[in-house]
Amino acid sequence: MEHPENDHEFHALQVNEGTSDKPMINPYMKDFKRFKKKTYTVNEYVEGILKGNISLLSQAVTLVESSKYEHQSTAQEIIEKCLPYSGNSLRVGLTGVPGAGKSTSIDSFGMYLLENKPNDKLAVLAIDPSSEVSKGSILGDKTRMERLSVAKNAFIRPSPSAGSLGGVARKTRETIILCEAAGYNKIIIETVGVGQSETAVHSMVDFFLLIQLAGTGDELQGIKRGIMEMADGIIINKADGDNLEKAKLAQAHFRNALHLFPLPESGWSPKVLLYSGYYGTGIKEIWDMVDDYVNFTHKNGYFNHRRNEQSKYWMYETINEQLKSKFYNNPEVQSELKNCEYQVLNSQISSFIAAKKVLNTYFKE
Repeated sequence: MEHPENDHEFHALQVNEGTSDKPMINPYMKDFKRFKKKTYTVNEYVEGILKGNISLLSQAVTLVESSKYEHQSTAQEIIEKCLPYSGNSLRVGLTGVPGAGKSTSIDSFGMYLLENKPNDKLAVLAIDPSSEVSKGSILGDKTRMERLSVAKNAFIRPSPSAGSLGGVARKTRETIILCEAAGYNKIIIETVGVGQSETAVHSMVDFFLLIQLAGTGDELQGIKRGIMEMADGIIINKADGDNLEKAKLAQAHFRNALHLFPLPESGWSPKVLLYSGYYGTGIKEIWDMVDDYVNFTHKNGYFNHRRNEQSKYWMYETINEQLKSKFYNNPEVQSELKNCEYQVLNSQISSFIAAKKVLNTYFKE
């Protein structure tokens, strides 16, 4: 292309010819065969999980978490075949307010366990809160578990709560079965740390550990909370430096608070221990407390009793969840819901009468 600026009249300006436009698509791509992800049968998944194949274990957990019907059907078959190989682990639930140091503590606890018991395998299932606006989750708990995330015998799986704590808790319980079948004999479940999730996690673990902070004005609040009654052990984090005296004072407050509650069904008196994630002190004492609890509850028979009660609890929870799903996915119910919603918003009927009309539609009354 000729440029008028290159005319001899313009001595001080020279414009070079440009290059021709290149195609947007790489010409070499036409011969490239797109990689297709391999699909596995149920038996292949089960065999891989029993051999400790982390890749197949991760894919099976993804199937468990999927909302697609075909994925759920495959996942249930895998779980059913893995069930005979489960139940041989120690399940520890860990909760605390946001910022209490749950993820960092798991990193320290896990590394201590793997370094002192080389034959142990640890699985960490972290429930990550989802945004109410975007419905997304960061799933960034592994960034706080720097050492554990690269450890040989550790498996870390963050899962989004997706706004349904009951739903994610059920999937977490099913994931526990897969991890146990894969040979993980220590499983830590980290909660979201807000309200209802603690109850759900408490219903699937053998030992429930509560992390508290000192000097935050939380001591009296801790006495009021129902979470204190669920805890089998309490640890006060950041008990170091200038905060050590405050931590000791908080320890005394929590010990006094525990005396206000009746003795748990297990017969175990919860302990309150100090711990420092920064200096790594108090970790041995925490694991000793967990071992003492397991030995204590095995002797009095509560350990197996609790697991049986949990299995029964999750049977009823699954029934409730399935009923709810069937109800809201019923076409007649969906149509009646729209009509009743319109009538309620226009003050034509009350909320209670509307609910009864929708239920009558479902039950054909």
